[in-house]
Amino acid sequence: MLTDVDGVTWIDTEGSHGPGLLDFLTKMVFWAKVTPVGRPDMTVLTLVGPAVRAGAIADLLEIPAEAGVYAAGDLPELRHDDEPLGFWRVMPSIGEGRTLPVVDLIVPDSDVLTWWKAIADAGAQMSGTWTYEALRAAAIRPRIDVDTDDRTIPHEVNWIGGPDEQGAVHVDKGCYRGQETVARVHNLGKSPRQLVLLHLDGSDDIRPQTGDRILGGARAIGRVGTVVDHFEYGPIALALVKRGIPVDTELAIATGEDAVTIPARIDPDSVQVDDRVQAGREAIAKLRGTQS
Repeated sequence: MLTDVDGVTWIDTEGSHGPGLLDFLTKMVFWAKVTPVGRPDMTVLTLVGPAVRAGAIADLLEIPAEAGVYAAGDLPELRHDDEPLGFWRVMPSIGEGRTLPVVDLIVPDSDVLTWWKAIADAGAQMSGTWTYEALRAAAIRPRIDVDTDDRTIPHEVNWIGGPDEQGAVHVDKGCYRGQETVARVHNLGKSPRQLVLLHLDGSDDIRPQTGDRILGGARAIGRVGTVVDHFEYGPIALALVKRGIPVDTELAIATGEDAVTIPARIDPDSVQVDDRVQAGREAIAKLRGTQS
């Protein structure tokens, strides 16, 4: 995630990726007057729900009512003469139908408890990461290294587009590793897999693990990502499955050393239909029309 605040660009990612990302960015500095610096001393607190954009919590954080997705700003002083340190950032909504507003607070480790108490005093109900993960999964928002593997391309997890599309990979500017693959799929083809929501058989207490194979009949058709117990859906999982698999296909997930199989089915509402006119296909069609 990339955020600009007061002339400083903050990039936060999974902790395991931090050192490698910092090394890469440092090597990419040529003429620009920029100094990449690691900040492992910062923590992300995530607030979810309507109250984060209105009322006492929004007033505490001083978030303007008109702030849109990815808007960011300095956090206010909590004590007199304190210098602002840390920032708030509006994030894409999560939950079923993506209707729950989300705001991230990025604060120094030393201030986490102070902000935690201030937010609780403003009316927030505290919860752990399982709650957030369940809401994220219901919104079909992938997490790197959990819902992706070393073969994942952006199209498979709906990461194509700029900020307006809440994407991660822009197709109209820049040059980056893997751009040829992204451009080819975007303009000519379809991604080999797609991210879907699975409803799991919860009659047993056994749950699949991230990375488990998904079977459609006798053949493997995908991998399991996030696995959670949702307060309304019950046990669910995000999964990368082969594109074109019928939504009514009876699936089974092989998990554990004994390869216990867990029945699963695809949520039909999670399957996105890409019916846009692809520029490359359109150009080929025009060329063939001209030749004919």
